[in-house]
Amino acid sequence: MAITGCILAGGASTRMGGQDKGLLHWHGRPLIEAVMARFLPQVESLVISANRHLEQYSHYGHAVLPDDEQGYAGPLAGIERALAHAHGTHELVAVVPCDAPLLPLDLVGRLQAALRAEDADIAYAVTVGGDQPVFALIKTALLPSLSEYLREGERKVQRWYARCATVTVPFDDVPQAFTNINTPEMLHSVTPGPQ
Repeated sequence: MAITGCILAGGASTRMGGQDKGLLHWHGRPLIEAVMARFLPQVESLVISANRHLEQYSHYGHAVLPDDEQGYAGPLAGIERALAHAHGTHELVAVVPCDAPLLPLDLVGRLQAALRAEDADIAYAVTVGGDQPVFALIKTALLPSLSEYLREGERKVQRWYARCATVTVPFDDVPQAFTNINTPEMLHSVTPGPQ
């Protein structure tokens, strides 16, 4: 099944002092470029969920999708836009955050294998450190369910997942791959992993 990749770059970045995390430099290049380098080979097409600096993000040559709602409605708002964009073209959307430059090179393949094996609608990563719900593979057919959930005023990712046929996929072998660059200190302390 063809897969649309979605990089979530639409958050408020409060722990980064409100800076746009995807555009912050990490070891010589913007975080989003490091994420794209590992994520793009795993998907057929890519969209970027962003709510500011849209022109800068558009320079990467991929569709840039702002949330329908104003005021940083959370990752599900970005996922909804990605599902709507991919619906009718691709059956699946793979989602990753813009601040995870070490993401697994086989992330999408492992999520897809579990999705098929369990006949699920959503697959997301878990590690020894806990759930990683925004590293996920989601069927575009779930768009109506997600839109309804958001209209109810709900925002919690895993609460929506609980309404769907969801499978978790262990990545205990590479827990460090899910490191999020959440603070200015981490921009310097987290080093690139193996390519």
